[in-house]
Amino acid sequence: MDLRWPEPEEAFRAEARAWLTENVPHGLPSGDTPDGFKAHLDWERRLYDARWAVVSWPVAYGGRDATQWEWLIFEEEYYRAGAPQRVTQNGIFLLAPSLFEFGTAEQQDRLLPRIAAAQDLWCQGWSEPGAGSDLAAVRSSAARDPARGGWLLSGQKTWTTRGAFCTHLFGLFRTDPAAERHRGLTYFLVDLDAPGVTVRGFERLDGDLGFAEVFFDDVFVPDEDVLGAVNEGWHVAMATTGSERGLTLRSPGRFLASADRLLDRYRSRPDPALRDRVVESWIDAQAYQLFTLQQVTDIADGASPGAASSLNKLFWSELDVRLHETAMELLGPDGELDGPWPRGFLFSLAGPIYAGTNEVQRNVVAERILGLPRK
Repeated sequence: MDLRWPEPEEAFRAEARAWLTENVPHGLPSGDTPDGFKAHLDWERRLYDARWAVVSWPVAYGGRDATQWEWLIFEEEYYRAGAPQRVTQNGIFLLAPSLFEFGTAEQQDRLLPRIAAAQDLWCQGWSEPGAGSDLAAVRSSAARDPARGGWLLSGQKTWTTRGAFCTHLFGLFRTDPAAERHRGLTYFLVDLDAPGVTVRGFERLDGDLGFAEVFFDDVFVPDEDVLGAVNEGWHVAMATTGSERGLTLRSPGRFLASADRLLDRYRSRPDPALRDRVVESWIDAQAYQLFTLQQVTDIADGASPGAASSLNKLFWSELDVRLHETAMELLGPDGELDGPWPRGFLFSLAGPIYAGTNEVQRNVVAERILGLPRK
């Protein structure tokens, strides 16, 4: 096995590193506050203008036609440079892959350029008060409106990340009330400025306005904003959640950079009692990168990650918690202060919950990868 990058990829890395070194802003406020979100959008649009926002997308949609290998390299350089969080990530990393797979040509031409340019800002409408980890329990509904050629949406979504700042929402609604569980669901694309939509932001544990409740009162959505087939939304949603659990949302670069920062913290404040845990965090980040390289090799050969995305999710979410717990112990009393490590620690605690709880992901791995019986 040769883990060295070929010359074209190294040239791509050098170009990305040079641009990021010259352009990355530092000290932006949290992207989960009104002012911070606006500042992050300025950065997102600079990325787009330089064609770094969506490097793996076709040139026609604002990308560079980069390979998945080059995308991984860009992600690694992005996090190495300490670049800001991507507040457009739900549109770029979650919705867009589903649009490429299930969208019509009209939907792709209409929506993808606006997502890339941070003109349409998307949030995810999965969870409801009675349907969190059990996504198949969705009760928000959509009734046919044949006179206008569309649907009337009713119900509520919650834990909607950055919903208070976004312009659009993608999510599941029940279009066949007689169907049970994952049947009879349809995947809708909703303009949050449409009549009948109410968005109420609420604070996270760290005080940022990171979430929103979204209410739908007979909200009209035209047929052209249904993604995939009617009553087949579960299939589309599983592709989206696969992106959320897998490498699309959590590339190895994120954890490689965190592990390097943890090593720097240890060198500046060594604690022999924590030495092994620091090294383990670094090794785990490297292991996740190697796992991802193997996975991308399989994808390049035509394989689909499928249930393997649950393995990704289990590994990166628990790695993130362990890494930040170690950092907090290294910080000692300073861990009570506001800063990137304490904020990162609080956010890491959500990792085993969002994108499907780890308990559910272990069931997926047991049944679909290991072939164990359900009971």
